Amino acid sequence: MSERVVIFANGSLPAPERLRTLLQAGDILLGADGGTLHLIALGLTPHAVIGDFDSLSDDLVQSLAAQGVLLHRYPADKDQTDLELALRHALEYRPRAIRVVAALGGRLDQTLGNLSLLAAPWLNELDVRLEDGVEEVLLARRAALLQGEVGEIVSLIPWGGPAEGVVTEGLRWALRGETLYPEQTRGISNELIHSQARISLSRGALLIVHRHFS
Repeated sequence: MSERVVIFANGSLPAPERLRTLLQAGDILLGADGGTLHLIALGLTPHAVIGDFDSLSDDLVQSLAAQGVLLHRYPADKDQTDLELALRHALEYRPRAIRVVAALGGRLDQTLGNLSLLAAPWLNELDVRLEDGVEEVLLARRAALLQGEVGEIVSLIPWGGPAEGVVTEGLRWALRGETLYPEQTRGISNELIHSQARISLSRGALLIVHRHFS
């Protein structure tokens, strides 16, 4: 069993050096096809690379193989994105948590698809977060804990329907059992007033977007 798997996707990585500080010793590093290039740019070697390899040169693939990197190659005509395949592969390590790097920004359709993956039922029992060094995104089904600096922005977005019984601790505008609706914007742009915030709900799901100070 691994504590964390960190998957590097092929999206934008606006703060690579900040991202480096978020990595932990013992993390299992996976490259989702072109996300492998982010790993290499940071001077890191993936444990495995997953995808159709359309974003990687043959020379690089051969070099990775020579270094003992596990290569899981899929056909270009497939029903899943490289990131979904990488997430499924991550479960083989039986992690307690998964972090997905560089899954935000770039193509809007890819970003929306990546956000939707957070709702996959096979991830229900895991702490899965998208992180690019600037923003952290997670889907809370019952409760979530955030760590940050006072004044950082936290937005709560109902996902797939109303989020009922929302209670917050450590945010400037507290919620005490309210319902948030997806067609309203009440949960946007709250703020941390402590270094830690807790969010819970009784029914539904909340997409939580936590924006770090630069």
